[in-house]
Amino acid sequence: MHLVTYRTPAGSSVGVVEGDGILRVADLVPGAPDDMIGVIEAGEPLLAKLRAALAAAPAGARQPLASAELLCPIPQPGKIICLGLNYALHAKEGGNAVPDYPAFFIRANSSLVAPGAPVVRPRVSDKLDYECELTIVIGKRGRDIPEEEALGHVYGYTLLNDVSVRDYQRKTTQWSAGKNFDGTAPVGPVIATADDLPPGADGLGIRTRLNGQVMQDSDTSDMVFKVARTVALMSEIMTLNPGDIIATGTPSGVGYARKPPVFMKQGDVVEVEVDGIGVLRNPVIDASAAA
Repeated sequence: MHLVTYRTPAGSSVGVVEGDGILRVADLVPGAPDDMIGVIEAGEPLLAKLRAALAAAPAGARQPLASAELLCPIPQPGKIICLGLNYALHAKEGGNAVPDYPAFFIRANSSLVAPGAPVVRPRVSDKLDYECELTIVIGKRGRDIPEEEALGHVYGYTLLNDVSVRDYQRKTTQWSAGKNFDGTAPVGPVIATADDLPPGADGLGIRTRLNGQVMQDSDTSDMVFKVARTVALMSEIMTLNPGDIIATGTPSGVGYARKPPVFMKQGDVVEVEVDGIGVLRNPVIDASAAA
């Protein structure tokens, strides 16, 4: 099942995508939560009710997907956790060793960008790079989760473009500066529930296109730390809660490692894609145009 957060006359709502339409969760199941974290917390019992309601829903109940304003699936995640260097070839293209422990870092909510909204190239840098990433959506609270139980804590998956301001990323040994500029982390467009994908979202094609040209093209089976291992290791450090998201790293083909380097600029359109989840598409603008 694919879930979205979208704009309605009354504010934001959660919907189910079916074909080229959206049905509001709270209309399908009266009394259901109308925010994504609430839907996630309701878990499989709500998903079962939604499946039954979808089968009985009249065709006219669907709002056209093309006319909907999609928002970040989880507008304010409790945590945005990211992994660096989680594909071996990406580590090597940057001259880095393949890690024996995940390179975890944190993003701020102020960096998030909705599907279709502009990625903002900051005024202080022209080294804006793309990174397609499969992103885990936590569904069940947990701490010190055994690896063999970790997939039971995963509600589903979305996409995140871990756009990086490369010169600021290199200013210190910590990556926070280059990973947290406002308007540099598109996320969405949907959350695909875990039952819609292979266990651990393994074996899915993952790619980036810049202005229609394929720049990254890989497979999630190439991740160094798979989904279950990633969740287990992160839960050793902190409690994971419903609605937390974990971006699992990017494959090779990033802009800075190309010869010559390729960085995004105003007027570009960047798309990241994972098979079975969809395409996250965003234009790029300069900060001066966003003001």
